[in-house]
Amino acid sequence: MNAATGRDADDGRAGATAPFPWDVVMHVGFCLLRLPPKDFWAMTPAEFFLMAGGARPRGAATGRAELDELMRAFPDR
Repeated sequence: MNAATGRDADDGRAGATAPFPWDVVMHVGFCLLRLPPKDFWAMTPAEFFLMAGGARPRGAATGRAELDELMRAFPDR
């Protein structure tokens, strides 16, 4: 319930979560996706996740060998 009200639930309780980031979600929906309010508020969280790019493929993480190679190729000076 705290996420919906914007109250901070970080009071030391096990399982406490941060408030829902409405400012970020609304910025993405209205400014970046340019959704009309009617469509934004009618979306499910899953639909918003997909429209905001949450299902795009992610590249593989750089392994230690690749990191070592990059560090040799581009040393700090």
